[in-house]
Amino acid sequence: MKKLFSHAVLAGLVLTASSLALAKLPALNDEAKAKAAEAAAKTAWAGKVGSYKLCKSQDKVAASYYISAKAAGKETKAPVAALPACADPAASAQATAAVAPSSKAPAVTIAPAKKP
Repeated sequence: MKKLFSHAVLAGLVLTASSLALAKLPALNDEAKAKAAEAAAKTAWAGKVGSYKLCKSQDKVAASYYISAKAAGKETKAPVAALPACADPAASAQATAAVAPSSKAPAVTIAPAKKP
């Protein structure tokens, strides 16, 4: 009797698990899609800013190295001039904003009413 009960419980658990696995989530609504796109944009922006800061710090360390090596009288190879300059993401964002204006409506502020 115990064996039959344990098999029935096991079969029930398997059926429940399979029905949960086959359940389909509803499609995202527009608000959720917008939030996901905003989160992706924030992550991309953070990556660009991080890359820019890393590039600037590498340039600073390299310049410091060449200055200290020159002061010590060491002979160093000339820095590679073919490397591109660090691209400031804020400058590129401003240029993009100037070319393609935002589709958002301008913010409206309402001043509180003055007391007589």
